[in-house]
Amino acid sequence: MQPDDTQAMIKEEEQKHLSGLDEAVIKNIDACKQLSTVTHALFGPNGMHKMVIHHLVKLFATNDASATTGNELQLPHPAVKILISAAKAQQEEVGDGVNLTISFAVELLRHAEELIRMGLRPSDIISGYSKAVSKTIEALDELVEAGSETMDMRFRKDVVSRLRAVMVDKQLGRKDTLCSLVADACYHVCPEDPANFNVDNVRVTKLLRDHVPEGTVFRGMVFKGNAVGSIKRMEEAKVAVFAGGLDTSADDTKETVLILLENYTKSEEPKLEKLIKSVADSGAKVIVNGDAVGEMALHFCERYEPMVLKISSKFDLQRFCRMTGSVAILELSQPNPYDLGYIDLVAVVVLDGVRATVVQNEQAGNSASTVVLLANTESMLDDLERAVYGGVNTYKVMRKDSRTVPGAAATEIELARRVKEFSFKETGLDQYAIAKFAESFEIIPVTLAENAGLNAMEIISSLYAGHANGNTKVGIDLQEGVCKDASVINVWDLYVTKFLSLKHAADAACTILRADQIIMA
Repeated sequence: MQPDDTQAMIKEEEQKHLSGLDEAVIKNIDACKQLSTVTHALFGPNGMHKMVIHHLVKLFATNDASATTGNELQLPHPAVKILISAAKAQQEEVGDGVNLTISFAVELLRHAEELIRMGLRPSDIISGYSKAVSKTIEALDELVEAGSETMDMRFRKDVVSRLRAVMVDKQLGRKDTLCSLVADACYHVCPEDPANFNVDNVRVTKLLRDHVPEGTVFRGMVFKGNAVGSIKRMEEAKVAVFAGGLDTSADDTKETVLILLENYTKSEEPKLEKLIKSVADSGAKVIVNGDAVGEMALHFCERYEPMVLKISSKFDLQRFCRMTGSVAILELSQPNPYDLGYIDLVAVVVLDGVRATVVQNEQAGNSASTVVLLANTESMLDDLERAVYGGVNTYKVMRKDSRTVPGAAATEIELARRVKEFSFKETGLDQYAIAKFAESFEIIPVTLAENAGLNAMEIISSLYAGHANGNTKVGIDLQEGVCKDASVINVWDLYVTKFLSLKHAADAACTILRADQIIMA
């Protein structure tokens, strides 16, 4: 029996089966190269925007690679999904370096295709890439800026300088404003132990206004909308949280028993009043619910004077409970003392003509801060929100490891030079894969130069010349279009961002190269 006949026995009908270097490996690499054409123009501060219409027919424009590739585009190819998984891991761990991960991984695959066509096996390429990764990590450790590992996160200036590399790639014109907002928001909720920093304690509230994009930071949580009822302010109060609505639980019955509606309503009033009174007697001065507030319930709340808030988002309700130390009760009932939380202040304020509710609590040990963003389009607000959350994740990483390396493609060129020298010392087929690994680093300065309208070949030559003279910090000044010392133009990248991005990219590329069969239902 032929091998094809054997495969036909174990496959379902209408399945596709691709195998071998040409059918499987090369096709996987081609699919990943198509993804690179989407993200290539997004890279760097001069990156272009992509206009995307996703499956819900919502149109938006962004230059964020994580939003373009992972969250909105439906990309079914299995090899591309592996690449996107690596990019998502980078986004979740660091909040930056997604485009670097994709670009470097695709470049590794592009060079691997050249080696395959020269006659090398994927196993030989993977072996060489693995040795190159080890050498890259060793060289990256030597490029860490002296003194950066002892940075004190309490100094706002140092935090802002390290956030600039993240913001300049996402929001070039508003990088300084966003860096200040993120630094202030994170500083308010930063615990003494860096390991306890929770990114969920920093939230974003977006307001659509006809203004130049700007923002401000509030200590506490900010919710769009007014309080329910006439009470608009409460200080140093206990709070009761109900996950459901603040009303009787027999609305459906009310609709069917129309004839007895009057008698039914009269029988429900004492029951509802008793419940509201029991909540007020428990000491709760603020009632928070996650659903609608009935008119009858609101009437009794006005009588017994608790302040009523509505938080529709389940995610925000969880944050509120964590900040106040309260427990969400499933249905309206008398709360136990240990279910109640505490807040320092809840008040309705006016933000640029829009009513919002501010909740503050500093005693529960899990305070929160809110970045309020103002912009004139939903697309711009979404882009600003992604930039803020990217900065918050970067701050979390900096709390654990504040080491920096030269930015502006200086690190990539130095790594390329050192790994290239390492390939000359190797023997066997591994040296070809290591050399191609070194060449892959050049995609970063090439892309930066091309997106800025510069001559990529001249930039690469100048970078190599500067590094050959012993200055490992020579990078690209995209504003002047020349090569300068990264310390002079004050461009630094986090060590962790580079380390994880290069590692995720190499792992994804090797995983794709190992797959020699594609079976599709």
